Amino acid sequence: MPDIVVMFFLLGLIAGILKSDLEIPKAAYETLSLLLMLTIGLKGGMALYGSLEWSLVFELLAIASLGAFIPLIVIPVLLKVAKADHANAASLAAHYGSVSAGTFAVALAYVETVGLPIEPQVTLYLVMLELPAILVALAFYRRHTKHDGSASSKQSELWHETFTNRGVVLLAGGVIIGFMYGPSEGAAVTELFTNAFKAVLALFLLEMGLTAAETLSPIPWKKWRLLTFALITPFFLSFIGLSAGIALGLSTGSVVILATLTASASYIAAPAAIKTAIPKADIGLAMLMSLGITFPFNAIVGIPLYHQMASYFS
Repeated sequence: MPDIVVMFFLLGLIAGILKSDLEIPKAAYETLSLLLMLTIGLKGGMALYGSLEWSLVFELLAIASLGAFIPLIVIPVLLKVAKADHANAASLAAHYGSVSAGTFAVALAYVETVGLPIEPQVTLYLVMLELPAILVALAFYRRHTKHDGSASSKQSELWHETFTNRGVVLLAGGVIIGFMYGPSEGAAVTELFTNAFKAVLALFLLEMGLTAAETLSPIPWKKWRLLTFALITPFFLSFIGLSAGIALGLSTGSVVILATLTASASYIAAPAAIKTAIPKADIGLAMLMSLGITFPFNAIVGIPLYHQMASYFS
């Protein structure tokens, strides 16, 4: 059976498809997403407490390079096979090269439930993979389009949006705070977050299920090539994370998480950045693909599959 938190996603998805009046208030969803990202950061920072080494720098640079590499793979596929235009190819490359904090949370809950060992720095993988893909995708877009005099101002807006968005601030801030105080000294505050991690994740996934159902109604069947891309690409992208994790000598749990991250698609950071930088891109289509198709695939089928793959190749 799937992890119990995944069942909350399915509940929301089914309720949304059936047009139920079930609704998570916007303020409550905002609170849940903030708590989730802060908790992920705190868990990662506390795990790093007392175990930070210089070898980690090379590892994190290698992880960041994956985020830059993935858009270079998917852009030709999006252009030649899926028949996307340059704006949407760049947009989708940014979404699929960047990562999903929600998918990371599901993967983290999964490896903890099945008792797989993980390295303390896995949360930093999420932070390091967030930005490179967006920059590479935008570089591709700028190379193939003409810009007016406002390009520099748009670029500064992009940098500001990318580095100050709430996900980056909370993840990075949580890692720093957790690393500074550790699991004991900061227990009075951090235990409140970490002990409630799965409960917060369950409610967050309930809202994700409702949102996914909304993006799937109606399904734009005319874009079947892109919909197929969203369904099968995660499986192939997972091999990049799987191979990198094994090459870096990571534990099985960390390999599963890294494979999940490379297989995921951003639906928080990338849309915010792309909306500013590529106004011609169809953000609704990107959300449909990343949240309506790729996220459910990873949460329900992908993560257990990546576990089997990691166990087989490790």
